[in-house]
Amino acid sequence: MKRFALLISFLLAGCISFGQSAVNKELSFLHTSGQDIVNASGERIFLKGVGLGNWLLPEGYMWKFGGLGDRPRKIEKLVSEMIGKEQSELFWKKFRQQYITEADIIQIAGLGFNSVRPALNSRLFLTEGENPVYVDEGFRLIDSLVAWCKKHRLYVILDMHGAPGGQTGQNIDDSPNDIPELFINPKYQDQLVELWVKLAQRYKDEPTVAAYDLLNEPLPVGTGSADKYKHLLVPLYQRITTAIRKVDPRHMITLEGFDWSNDWSLFDKPFDSNVFYQFHYYCWARPDQLGGINKFLQKREELKTPVWVGETGEKGNAIYWATTQLFEANNIGFSFWPWKKMDTQNTPFSIKKPDDWDLISAYSKGGSKPDSVRAQKILNTLLENIKIENCDYFGDVCNAILTRIPGKIEAENYGHGRI
Repeated sequence: MKRFALLISFLLAGCISFGQSAVNKELSFLHTSGQDIVNASGERIFLKGVGLGNWLLPEGYMWKFGGLGDRPRKIEKLVSEMIGKEQSELFWKKFRQQYITEADIIQIAGLGFNSVRPALNSRLFLTEGENPVYVDEGFRLIDSLVAWCKKHRLYVILDMHGAPGGQTGQNIDDSPNDIPELFINPKYQDQLVELWVKLAQRYKDEPTVAAYDLLNEPLPVGTGSADKYKHLLVPLYQRITTAIRKVDPRHMITLEGFDWSNDWSLFDKPFDSNVFYQFHYYCWARPDQLGGINKFLQKREELKTPVWVGETGEKGNAIYWATTQLFEANNIGFSFWPWKKMDTQNTPFSIKKPDDWDLISAYSKGGSKPDSVRAQKILNTLLENIKIENCDYFGDVCNAILTRIPGKIEAENYGHGRI
């Protein structure tokens, strides 16, 4: 027994020593190597992270809102109508300062994730209108995020979730007119290219930034947008990449297919030596079951690049556990979506819904407007509730995402080896 105790002490000491060494080791630039993502030492890096949704691009469903508040510009309009322009501006400044802080990054790293994917809205970096100008706030927020992640050894994948003009014509990209104007008006493509160059110039020497995700979920099929404009997608990717490479030759670039990222039929061969391809994986079927990924695995063989899942989640623990097993078995990293949202039990953290929040939610669905004093109080409560220390933690969700005990393994988690 004494020898066993000594062995355990030795092993623990070794683990502590290794852990300290790993923590002190600085992150290095990542690059692609065949089907792997590797660091400067050639070690394979399996990116497993979380998506920082709703922070820089608020999504109505995370606010329990209806059609009048389904995207950032509409949510902003509702808030301004309820509490006035001046108070609204103060609210949003505090919201962005408090929704994601260093405390969130400490939690993400401590739980065992190694990366984050912040969803960017171009309006926080570049104004709209005839003579757009760059906005300092968006860049400062990302600077802070990168600094925190550097300190706590997390990689950052910058995700252009809402491009100038909108790339989907849907609420998820803050589209102003429900059409994918990025592909209709060349000026928006010019703005997108210039914005990516601006970001690349800023982070070209920063290894904490792992990759540039050029465009989130472009051109859905269901609206007819893909049929009209998909021929423009790869040329736009090539143009952005060429512009980035003039200032930044080192960072990885990740490309998404059209139709919510998942149609890769336009991809024939990589046009850059440091690129990997991305799909999004949501299992909406009932009863719960995994979706097939064979088409992506086959395409990976053809492209000879890594494959990564930029978004997965929005379901339950049985699917989370099985999904991670499936990805890891096939050397596919992932980013769980989202890190936190309001009044839920299927994300790592849940934001407590403020008292009387239903009054504000009802207004987003065409109901009566709450008086300004009451609305201000409710929104002020939200600003406190979004702080990570005030959120509810769901360890079972994290255990399922990271496939670790204690956890419940559902029967449907078995038998997916041929998917």
